[in-house]
Amino acid sequence: MHILISNDDGYLAQGINALAAALQAHADVSVVAPDKNRSAASNSLTLDMPLRATACDNGFVRVDGTPTDCVHLAITGLLAREPDMVFAGINHGANLGDDVVYSGTVAAATEGRFLGLPAVAISLAGSDPKHFDTAAQVAVVLLKKIQNHPLPDDTLLNVNVPDLPFDQLKGFQSTRLGQRHKAEAVIRSSDPRGQTIYWVGPPGSEQDAGPGTDFDAIRNGYVSVTPLQLDLTRFDRLEGLREWLTTEA
Repeated sequence: MHILISNDDGYLAQGINALAAALQAHADVSVVAPDKNRSAASNSLTLDMPLRATACDNGFVRVDGTPTDCVHLAITGLLAREPDMVFAGINHGANLGDDVVYSGTVAAATEGRFLGLPAVAISLAGSDPKHFDTAAQVAVVLLKKIQNHPLPDDTLLNVNVPDLPFDQLKGFQSTRLGQRHKAEAVIRSSDPRGQTIYWVGPPGSEQDAGPGTDFDAIRNGYVSVTPLQLDLTRFDRLEGLREWLTTEA
C-alpha cells in the first residue's frame, strides 16, 4: 500500500512526523505538506499563481500552497506512483463540530476523497497537545481496519484523539459532529501606522455537545470517529423546496 500524508500545520510539525514514522512500518509513505502553517485554510486551491514543490532531506516534499494544493498536486501528477489512500494530520489541536468547515487537515482528507481515494483526517485534542504517539497508534489501528473493511466510496473519516497515553484511552466511538456557539467577536487593534486592523476572534464554546457528539467522546476519553460525506445535498428537503419554488413571491 502507498499512503499519501499531508497536514495543515506544515512539513516541520511534530504531528506529521509522528504520523509518517508510524505508518512507514505498514506501508510505503509519501509526505507532501505545506511549507508553513496553513491552519484554517479550508478547501482552498491556489489558482492565481504557480506552485513550487521542494524535496527535503528527510524525503518529505514541501509545497508553497494550501493543504488542498498539496494533496491535489500529489495525486494528479507530482508523485511517480499514485497513492492508495490519504491520511491528513496529526493536527495540533482538535477538529470538532463546526471546525471541520475551516480545517485544512479535514480539507486535505476531503481532497483525497474527491479524487477517489479513501481518506482519514486525524487530530490530537488540546491547546498544547503532547501525546502524538497515541494519535499515531490510533492511525495504525484505523489503517488496518480500512485494509480489512474498506470505507464506502462517499465517506471519509474525521478522527479526534484525546491527549492521553494510548493505554488510558477508553476506546473508540462512532460520533456525529457537535456544534459550537457563534464565534466570539473580532479583536480590533491598530498597526504601527495607526491603521485599524482586525484579528479573527476565538471559536465559540460548545453548544450541541451531548452524548453521541464528537465533543462528548473527547471529553470522556474516547477516540471520536465521525463519518463525513462529500455530497452536501439535503435530500430530505428536495420535495419541500420544489413546493416552495412553486409558491408566489
